[in-house]
Amino acid sequence: MNLTLLDSHQPVFPHPSQAVREPDGLLAVGGNLSPSTLIDAYRQGIFPWYQDDDPILWWSPSERCVIQMGDLHLSKSLRRTLRRQQYTVTTDQDFAAVLEACAAPRDGDSGTWITAEMAEAYIQLHQIGQAHSVEVWESEQLLGGIYGVAVGDVFCGESMFSRVTDGSKIAMAYLCHWLYQQEFRLLDCQIENPHLISMGAELMPRDEFLELLLAGRDRIHKWPKTAEPVPWPV
Repeated sequence: MNLTLLDSHQPVFPHPSQAVREPDGLLAVGGNLSPSTLIDAYRQGIFPWYQDDDPILWWSPSERCVIQMGDLHLSKSLRRTLRRQQYTVTTDQDFAAVLEACAAPRDGDSGTWITAEMAEAYIQLHQIGQAHSVEVWESEQLLGGIYGVAVGDVFCGESMFSRVTDGSKIAMAYLCHWLYQQEFRLLDCQIENPHLISMGAELMPRDEFLELLLAGRDRIHKWPKTAEPVPWPV
């Protein structure tokens, strides 16, 4: 395994095609999580993913899990939940709380890949307008959410959580609806899982993903900053 060791002060990423096959997509080690480094990585189709005891690991999988705008699949039960509008959905109203909930242990697992260092890094990205959250509320209780990084025409989803049935799916539905309205091209889900596939995600070869990313990464999309519910077409 020939991985690039990144300088801790001025990391320069290798081309994603140099990622190893096993584990699939591992590209580089080291560097830092400064806003400029993260933005540079995302603009090249690279993202960090590691545990507390690991060095910073950077990835670009051979196949990317994505949802193309307009391809989101909503089950009948989820559509009924959305039509009832029993929850209030907002964006960028409590990014830190969404991130904290995503980092919390799940299903008896005491570990998390969202380390304290990584959490602080994404909060900094949010403060400069690069990272965003969607929140699902009932009264003043946060019941679901998702956060990620906007890179031109692509929104790179990082993590989501749910404290009620379909809480994360509601957040995903509203996020995709808004991205579609604003003419984003893709929701980048990075790595596949059954939950994402059930909602219409597909695998896209790395070369195809990078071509689309590079073509639209300089586009600027305004992001709403409001506590009002995001409209859902019933």
